[in-house]
Amino acid sequence: MKKAFLFFLLALFIIVLDQWSKWYIDTHFYLGESYKVIDGLFNLTYVRNSGAAFGMFGYTHEWLRVLVLRIIPVIACIWLIWGIINHKKNTSIINIGYTLIFGGAVGNLIDRFRLDYVVDMLDFYQGSAHFATFNVADSSISVAAGLLILDHLYQSIKLKK
Repeated sequence: MKKAFLFFLLALFIIVLDQWSKWYIDTHFYLGESYKVIDGLFNLTYVRNSGAAFGMFGYTHEWLRVLVLRIIPVIACIWLIWGIINHKKNTSIINIGYTLIFGGAVGNLIDRFRLDYVVDMLDFYQGSAHFATFNVADSSISVAAGLLILDHLYQSIKLKK
């Protein structure tokens, strides 16, 4: 349980950082405002995303948006908590990955339930080509995906030896 407590502290840190950054953008920027941080690479830009990643499901029927953007993530969060607490065979990397996903999912769920959209602000680009604007929660989930892939590859190599 001590390990689980540490993982949930990490999740809480992600949630707080995510919500603080969204609050900061919402109170210091107007919708659509952009501030250059690194010219030609990175802006802080206030965007509201009513969909999922890259705006998917943003303009679908309300029942589908509720299912995909609220209900399924809540079920996934419950599964992640169960996975962190009950799977003794998980590597630390898996538990950290689950924790990062959990923290990111909760950060975005808070927005979805409170605002019906997610506040995004991290805008990376090269010339006129922009990557989808995202937030701290999305970053946490992306890092987790990378960690889980690396752990899977490591475990596969280890099994072959």
